[in-house]
Amino acid sequence: MQAGVFPLSCEGGRKKDDVAKKVSEENTKVERGREKGQARFRTRRAHRVGSVDMIDVTDQVSHAAHQQRLKDEAAEAAEAPTSSTRKPSSASAQARAPRKRRQAKKTRQSQFGKTLTHWANSDRIAGIIMLCFAAAGLLIANLPVIGPAFEHLREFVINVPFTNIRLDIADWVQDGVLTLFFLVVGLELKQELTHGSLSNPKRAAVPMIAAVGGMVAPPIVYLTVVSLMKAAGDATALNPQALSGWAVPTATDIAFSLAVLAIFSKGLPSEIRGFLLTLATVDDLLGILLIAFLFTSVNQWYWFVLMGACALLWAWMSRLKKVPWPLVALLGIVMWSMTFEAGIHPTLSGVIFGLLVPSKRMHGERTTRAHRWATRLNPISALFAVPLFALFATAIPFGGMSWSVLISPIVLGIVLALVIGKPLGVMVASWISVHLFNLELAGGLKIRDMIGMACACGIGFTVSFLIASLAFSHPILVEESRLAVLLGSVLSAVVAAVVLTIQSRHPKQRWQQ
Repeated sequence: MQAGVFPLSCEGGRKKDDVAKKVSEENTKVERGREKGQARFRTRRAHRVGSVDMIDVTDQVSHAAHQQRLKDEAAEAAEAPTSSTRKPSSASAQARAPRKRRQAKKTRQSQFGKTLTHWANSDRIAGIIMLCFAAAGLLIANLPVIGPAFEHLREFVINVPFTNIRLDIADWVQDGVLTLFFLVVGLELKQELTHGSLSNPKRAAVPMIAAVGGMVAPPIVYLTVVSLMKAAGDATALNPQALSGWAVPTATDIAFSLAVLAIFSKGLPSEIRGFLLTLATVDDLLGILLIAFLFTSVNQWYWFVLMGACALLWAWMSRLKKVPWPLVALLGIVMWSMTFEAGIHPTLSGVIFGLLVPSKRMHGERTTRAHRWATRLNPISALFAVPLFALFATAIPFGGMSWSVLISPIVLGIVLALVIGKPLGVMVASWISVHLFNLELAGGLKIRDMIGMACACGIGFTVSFLIASLAFSHPILVEESRLAVLLGSVLSAVVAAVVLTIQSRHPKQRWQQ
């Protein structure tokens, strides 16, 4: 029995040994896999941190072999520059180069556009640019050789075929280029009437009444001066056209007046600028109405029908989700031509189009189209249209004038109307609205706080130059009226600068005591 049992026990022991050996081998495999995993982890970590100190000697050797392999591949690529390993990088570099150039060009254009927008939106910079062009026009017109050449340029006539449009260069600038300025004025008026200072009549009542006073007082001063000199027997005052200049000193140049206020009103309450902005906006609107009603010779009725059709088409196009800009530009030119043919001053077409642009957000847009279009067109208007008009409008040659022109009834009437009549009308109208109509000024302002601002309202310039060229038909009277506008605007700016400087030296509380 013992001999039979022994083999069975040996066989069972061998089975146990085999099981133990298999378990040991499995444990060894697991340990090796764990060590390899830890080694790979340490290698990746070493690659990430850029150091080899964190791995053991075996991993260092593996890492060094990997780095050597990368170096060998780089050397082979350097020895074969035309191989397939270099073609993708060269092609991608060549493809990236034009893209980088385009991006750099777009960046420069974007920066240039931002600079122009900043200049146009800055009251000081826009006013200084316009003043420089006005001084350049006055200087060029009185230079010995350049002056006559510039005069010939101004008188060069350009006509449009198949139409009655025949204008010289000066008239093209006045009637054509200045339309961009009036288009921006119309867009800003629409925005102000909907969302701005003019949207609340109660809040804007005092500056609106002041604007009316500033439009009424200057003609009274002008007509008084002309009547007194006519009674004294002055030859110019006896001319029937002399009385036609009463509308010249009624306008206020918003750009120049805001520029003077921005330069010399440091320390004064900001409500004064808002008052002047509202006043000048209403003043522009009243000036446009004066041009429309006083300097319009109505022609055939069908021109007005065509104008109405263009206006309706413009209103429809400006409300489309995608505005067809080439058609809009073409329609603007057609509208300008229809306005000219109808006998209305063509710059009013810009105002009509500006007022028809929607001032409410539509099609999911973040801003209104009137505001957005005014922002885009303002640099063209402030930095091109208005300075170019100032260059041609102030080109007044003094060669054929004498010092006696300074005491001409037209010159005296316009200068006194701008320097005295304009601020007097603004101040009296403001006092009446506050003390008689019980209206209130914004921000607790007092009437005396607005003396300097009222003097700045006497800066006529752009619209006054335009009305001067429309009010008189005789060239000599036109030059006298333009000279008077220039002198009156400069004197008003000087007086406003002095008064604002004196006011800015005192705190706001002291002025309101």
